[in-house]
Amino acid sequence: MSAGWPGKGTGLLRARDGQAQRVTNMELFFDLVYVFAVTQLSRQLLEHLTPGGAFDTLLLLLAVWWAWIYTAWVTNWCDPNHSAVRVVLLGVMLSSLVMSAAIPDAFGGRGLMFAGAYVAIQVGRSLFMVLAPHGDPGLRRNFQRILVWSAASGVLWIVGALLQGATREALWLAAVIVDYLAPASGFFTPGLGRSTVRDWRTITGGHIAERCQQFILIALGESVLDTGATLGELTPSTVTVVAFVVAFIGNVALWWVYFYRSAEWGSERISSDREPGRLGRTAYTYFHLPMVAGIIVAAVAIELTISHPLAHGAVATAAVSLGGPALYLAGHALFKRAISGHLSWSRIIAIAALAAMIPVAAVSPILLTSAAAGFIVVLVACWDTYALRARAAPVSG
Repeated sequence: MSAGWPGKGTGLLRARDGQAQRVTNMELFFDLVYVFAVTQLSRQLLEHLTPGGAFDTLLLLLAVWWAWIYTAWVTNWCDPNHSAVRVVLLGVMLSSLVMSAAIPDAFGGRGLMFAGAYVAIQVGRSLFMVLAPHGDPGLRRNFQRILVWSAASGVLWIVGALLQGATREALWLAAVIVDYLAPASGFFTPGLGRSTVRDWRTITGGHIAERCQQFILIALGESVLDTGATLGELTPSTVTVVAFVVAFIGNVALWWVYFYRSAEWGSERISSDREPGRLGRTAYTYFHLPMVAGIIVAAVAIELTISHPLAHGAVATAAVSLGGPALYLAGHALFKRAISGHLSWSRIIAIAALAAMIPVAAVSPILLTSAAAGFIVVLVACWDTYALRARAAPVSG
């Protein structure tokens, strides 16, 4: 990226005048599609609660997250209130809606619908950044590299969509690997070289942090809505109400672990970092994904808990009841490690405790398993609160 980033912006680009770059109403409107996407992913996993179904849902989630996070990076540079940028966002929004609608049958008859929409998002957005008259040759060069990688993975996505069964899964897995290796490799492209984290230093770290916080809220919001909707479909009883309360407390605990302090801390850290692109790539682009996945898995466990609280756990229900919180805590541990340089032992111990519960969970009522898993997350939240207050407390003479 060019060192001479213009301080007042150049039309398409946001002004870089030292002021905080707030999330715009256009970006919030754009996010509404991804509420639908998260709901579709949750439904997909619930209806295909097998190892194969979980693998397929993971591939779809990886595509959905990549479409969203790349757009968040583009709107970090480009002004969403500029008419050309707004048109592009609306186009991405339309394609995202098509992609999300195809999720339930993406491994069936709507594979080409899903893959075509995803490739259109990735290639179209990058092509816009290459051709747009934004006046920054370094930014253009970076997006030339991204365009090459997006086109390469796009071939795998489209060819996979034209085939069936395990072949489609294998090609889409290869496409995902290409997609996710791209930033880690600096988008190395013969003839164009490699991007470095220094090339991304002109991002506004606080904006990236706020956008990722909003996606966590999208996922948690879908889980809360699913909690209420599931209860609303049932005849209330003592056990279903207990299950509902357990589910609600579990959602609150997940929110608390991230938003009590670490979300704000992460925002402050990336905003003050001399190379915010490094943290943007690791802490936010990569390490928020396990948290989103954990929330989606936990939402499936919530629906099963409220609908069938006394059903004795099978392997699948035990996996989602314990796996959702474990994924979330693992992602949060990676996030904290990236922004602080320290390993969070409370999360490591909690994940170990969740893993130790697997043999018991497989033969216990799902309500008991969910309550125990939620209690572990609550303990992590309480420990964070206590540790933070202990550090803030004045030391007496």
